[in-house]
Amino acid sequence: MAYKELCTPVRTIMTPGPVEVDPRVLRAMSTPILGQFDPAFTNIMNEVMEMLRLVFQTNNHWAFPIDGTSRSGNEAILCSIIEPGDKVLVPIFGRFGHLLVEICERYGAEVHTIECPWGEVFDPADVIAEMKKISPKITAIVHGETSTGCMQPLAEIGKACREQDVLLVVDAVASIGGTEVKVDEWYIDGLIGGTQKCLSVPSGMAPITYNERIEKIIQSRKKVERGIETEEDRQRISSHRPIPSNYFDLGMLQDYWGPRRLNHHTEATSMIYALREGLRLVLEEGLEQRFARHRHHESALVAGIKAMGLTLFGDGKNKLPCVTCVEIPEGVDGEQVRSMLLNEFSIEIASSFGPLHGKIWRIGTMGFSCRKENILFVLASLEAVLLRQGFEVNRGGALQAALDIYVGESGKRIGVKS
Repeated sequence: MAYKELCTPVRTIMTPGPVEVDPRVLRAMSTPILGQFDPAFTNIMNEVMEMLRLVFQTNNHWAFPIDGTSRSGNEAILCSIIEPGDKVLVPIFGRFGHLLVEICERYGAEVHTIECPWGEVFDPADVIAEMKKISPKITAIVHGETSTGCMQPLAEIGKACREQDVLLVVDAVASIGGTEVKVDEWYIDGLIGGTQKCLSVPSGMAPITYNERIEKIIQSRKKVERGIETEEDRQRISSHRPIPSNYFDLGMLQDYWGPRRLNHHTEATSMIYALREGLRLVLEEGLEQRFARHRHHESALVAGIKAMGLTLFGDGKNKLPCVTCVEIPEGVDGEQVRSMLLNEFSIEIASSFGPLHGKIWRIGTMGFSCRKENILFVLASLEAVLLRQGFEVNRGGALQAALDIYVGESGKRIGVKS
């Protein structure tokens, strides 16, 4: 049987991840392969670490990617610091809080949770009060919850964690590169990012950073695998249990990313090229300018959605700038709308999970997907599909409201007297 050459359709991807990859990142991925210990490649690894520190807004020494999808970063940090019986507090306000619980439980933690309704976030005082009540070793929390489009304020929680000597681990997969994340200023001890969202790099790596408080725990559990250990490694005696995962052992990964260059795995060379280019583009644009761009296009999308006659999900006070959640109108089949957008317009938007499945659409405005032409296209197409579904929208209102953002309310409209 002969297989045809791969030819994927061109899509306008407006989901909360994955998103469209910047063409410059795709070009970087076609760069010739280097050996993982070639000085030319290890120099690229060092540059990636430098750029990650800048994007994470941290002075941490350790900032590097885990080879794997975003949850691999969550697992790497958590499994490296959790020992059986450790207390972990997980405030849950969406699907990915439950994921943190799942990971912590599998590594033997005594997990305590607090929950608020999906579509809301926690008053930091409530999280701080719960920490005082249970005295956890770790508080693990999501920053940008893509399942609900909400963003948890962290500054007060981080300060309280440091005052109470609690480690703060933050899932910032959806927010890094799209909105402000201040690792040092917010007293975040360990942070996990994602490539396939606001960085506009393919899925397959999880950039992380952590400080000396976490490094101290990692070093206390240090173990080098037998096939590559030295006599000095063998003589090291620790009273702590070794990190239970070999692949996600941050102690061994430090030796791989640090000057020792001790072999751990074969690095995903092309993905490192992609991450380096994605980070370079973030820094070239400038963090503040990039965050402002995401807010600008979010404003146009939100204005268009409201003008169409649709309702946003959530109170909007703690909205994640790069994800907009829209309530599916009564009588409208949300999956049929998504299917028609994909089949007729080659646009992909997302549904949601758990209690919100079938109740909202999620529209991502992330990284390279966050562009004016995409916003206008998705608004026009959504209006057309809803009309075909029998939902009476305010015809033409969505595009005009978005254009008011882009050209200003004083800008002339065709056929309308100024």
